[in-house]
Amino acid sequence: MRQSLYEHNERLLQQLMQQAEISSIEELSKSAGVSELQLTRLRYGLLPKMQIETILKLAAALKVSVDRLIATFDSQLELPASVTAEENSAVLTSLKEEYRQLQQQLERQRESLDQEFQQTSLQVLESWLLQWPTAAAAVEKNPQLPAERLLPLVKPVEKLIQQWGLEAIGFVGEELPYDPQWHELMKGTAEAGDTVKIRYVGYKKGDQLLYRAKVSPIE
Repeated sequence: MRQSLYEHNERLLQQLMQQAEISSIEELSKSAGVSELQLTRLRYGLLPKMQIETILKLAAALKVSVDRLIATFDSQLELPASVTAEENSAVLTSLKEEYRQLQQQLERQRESLDQEFQQTSLQVLESWLLQWPTAAAAVEKNPQLPAERLLPLVKPVEKLIQQWGLEAIGFVGEELPYDPQWHELMKGTAEAGDTVKIRYVGYKKGDQLLYRAKVSPIE
């Protein structure tokens, strides 16, 4: 009986893995950050005895909701003779309530992090927020106002970009070999290695490309 339950749950797990494009138990274990022993417990119908953190990790790795994960394996539980259906139902109810409370806790943490992020960003941008509207109004009244007077007001924005770990790809007017991985042609054609000029800088974060620098060929 236990082996039959194991095989049935194995098929269910394989179906979820296939939908999540996970090819093996080893890959699932690594992706979810849980031991293969926990996956064995799942296949033996011991989901109610697993920690909520483990279930959350598995649901995330399999790209399903926790409710669906519980529903998938709940109906196939094989209970020891000493455990009644009422006791098992109470365990599952407790598990779902714990999950609900954890969701609320994570939501509160997310809101707290968002507020902290906004507050930190506002502190960096404070001088810009206070001075830029006045500077913009002055430019509207006097279009001949030297642009260099406005440049210092952009420094807080540049500082914030640096704090976020963003790195500019080149600088305006720079001439360098064309690299289609980091550069986007605005007009004309160019082969990799041809000299181009940067018209608009791009941005990257580490090795991750955010925006390609816009360039044009050197005639």
